Amino acid sequence: MAEYTTPLPIPSAESQPYWEALRERRLMMPRCDDCRRHWFPPALLCPHCNSAAWTWTQTSGRGRIFSYVVYHRVYHPAFAAEVPYAVAVIELDEGPRMISNVVGIAPDKLVCDMPVEVVFEAVTDAITLPKFRPVAT
Repeated sequence: MAEYTTPLPIPSAESQPYWEALRERRLMMPRCDDCRRHWFPPALLCPHCNSAAWTWTQTSGRGRIFSYVVYHRVYHPAFAAEVPYAVAVIELDEGPRMISNVVGIAPDKLVCDMPVEVVFEAVTDAITLPKFRPVAT
């Protein structure tokens, strides 16, 4: 594994199971045992009904681009080699939205509502990042 030089996330106690699942190439999110809805980012209470009864649940890893931006400027030196790159809000089929990169497509080819699926990028032994690529149609 090559040295990863960009900033890394710092897992919290609430998000640790999420990061562990990513290392196993699974996209897990909390799902409320009462209202049955998923949410992201992880938190101790369901943001929909305030229930403390919930379970980590594997998602399909599929969704659509809700919104996106293409960065053409270097805002952090660690990302200089990546420019231009896309950062998108992905709306998962299960409902939650998450921010990630879209890979495997030129940034100028992205469109809102494009179907995507998760891919996993192991950047260190401890951290695997979820990214998304277009679904072949």
